[in-house]
Amino acid sequence: MTPDKTILVAGTYDTKDDELHYLSDVIRAQGGKVLSMDVSVLGDPSQPTDVSKHDVAEAGGSSIQQAIDSGDENTAMQIMARGSAAKALELYRAGQIDGVIVLGGTMGTDLALDLCAALPIGVPKYVVSTVSFSPLIPPERLPADVQMILWAGGLYGLNSICQASLSQAAGAVLGAARAVEPPKRERPLIGMTSFGKTVLRYMVALKPALEERGFEVAVFHATGMGGRAFESLAAEGAFAAVFDFAPQEVSNHLFGGLSAGADRMTNAGQAGIPQLVAPGCYDLVDYVGWQEAPAALQGREAHAHNRLLTSAMLNAEERRSVASTICNKLSVAQAPVAFLLPEQGCNEWDRPGGPLHDADGLKAFADEVTTKCPANVKLNIMDCHINDPAFR
Repeated sequence: MTPDKTILVAGTYDTKDDELHYLSDVIRAQGGKVLSMDVSVLGDPSQPTDVSKHDVAEAGGSSIQQAIDSGDENTAMQIMARGSAAKALELYRAGQIDGVIVLGGTMGTDLALDLCAALPIGVPKYVVSTVSFSPLIPPERLPADVQMILWAGGLYGLNSICQASLSQAAGAVLGAARAVEPPKRERPLIGMTSFGKTVLRYMVALKPALEERGFEVAVFHATGMGGRAFESLAAEGAFAAVFDFAPQEVSNHLFGGLSAGADRMTNAGQAGIPQLVAPGCYDLVDYVGWQEAPAALQGREAHAHNRLLTSAMLNAEERRSVASTICNKLSVAQAPVAFLLPEQGCNEWDRPGGPLHDADGLKAFADEVTTKCPANVKLNIMDCHINDPAFR
């Protein structure tokens, strides 16, 4: 079989030499190529890697000796994390790699998240980790399209249990590199945020209408990870415009819900991308439905969307805080911004007579937006509900 795609295999070769070579052997046996990267600090691999630990440290603006002299494993691995991320991006831009697989425990996983986050969406990224899916990993550290598999039974040395995980991951990253269709960018791309049609419906009409005008439309599910993907693409300047109609992740970040990170609702503005903004579901905070509600959200009216997700209502003062925060984020935008404010409600459950209707809370939010709306933002007050045809 003629070798085709090249996979970057990264890890600490001083402690996981056998496992990393096993991954490489599986990839080669399937007809792929391997480019190896050592992110060790103290020890050396059994044979030279394509990218040495010295190369990695230098790419991070430091050296292996400085990492050793720090006397702290966390400081040392952060040097290697910076370097591995920079080196991986350099290799990708040079056309030398088509995907990446990183192996590690907690130290290696911490590094792997930075390395994978440096690569654009569409580049296959696999992490084989002893802490995959663990609550140790905050959502905002997860790259938008990363794949993870638990490195079961793999803390020290090869065995048939961990080889099952390693071989799956090796085959998966090579298969993904062969099958992936990277974003083509043939039409101007609009990024839109939303939730499902039970609570927000504008995308049903807007998407085909925008496509008829020559745009491609990507709708992001704003439940934390969707917002991370949206923001990462905005930071790359991938969008011609954004329709950020579901900024609930701002509320989540403020009040302990499913955060998409502190930079939510900032990257499009910083990248000079025009924005249409509306406050879909601003009044709710999403939390993990199968867990006890966070202390700050207990005793409130809430909607159990399913067994995974519950949404709790914010009070009037908290809604003012959300409005002020959104206005502050939009105030630094480097391109035109229009704020669409539907006065009759911003999610299906808050209509008059609905289970989460709060007229006073809605008025508090609207008053704060009207008062705090920055000069660079065009405010459009609309006498309708966000799900009405008039909004679209």
